[in-house]
Amino acid sequence: MPLSNRQNMRRLARSKLDKTGSWLRENLTVLRAAPHGGWVASIRDALGMSQADLAQRMGQSQSALAKLEMSERAGTAQLDSLRRAAHAMDCELIVLMVPRQPLQNSVDRRRLEVYSELYDKAAVHMKLEDQSMSPELMQVMLRDAEESIPDNVLWRKSGLG
Repeated sequence: MPLSNRQNMRRLARSKLDKTGSWLRENLTVLRAAPHGGWVASIRDALGMSQADLAQRMGQSQSALAKLEMSERAGTAQLDSLRRAAHAMDCELIVLMVPRQPLQNSVDRRRLEVYSELYDKAAVHMKLEDQSMSPELMQVMLRDAEESIPDNVLWRKSGLG
């Protein structure tokens, strides 16, 4: 059975996201490196802007801005507050979610898990546990699994159930 258009579109979307994700994973160390005092305080200070000035530009009190800077350092700042601060300093706020591995790898692994549950394929268990399956056999099994298990059921608690 050929893959559905929807399944092909998902595969294409994963491929595009995986290209971006690959670049992001390669640069994650740099991207994670926030200034010691937090982005808001560091950029504000680099611009020569006082807390009072930024607070006024944001339409809030200086104490509210001080709380924002503290919450950013603590990792509890709200996105809308960070967005307003970024706008007031002529910055872009970018929130990233970076997959730890390519999305296609996650889908393939999950598809083999569901395939194993449905068809009790011992070779799939072997592959998932100790990587002993040949790449050729893996591709055959993945093709079979992809044709029999649609994307939209992969993440249900009990596979196809």
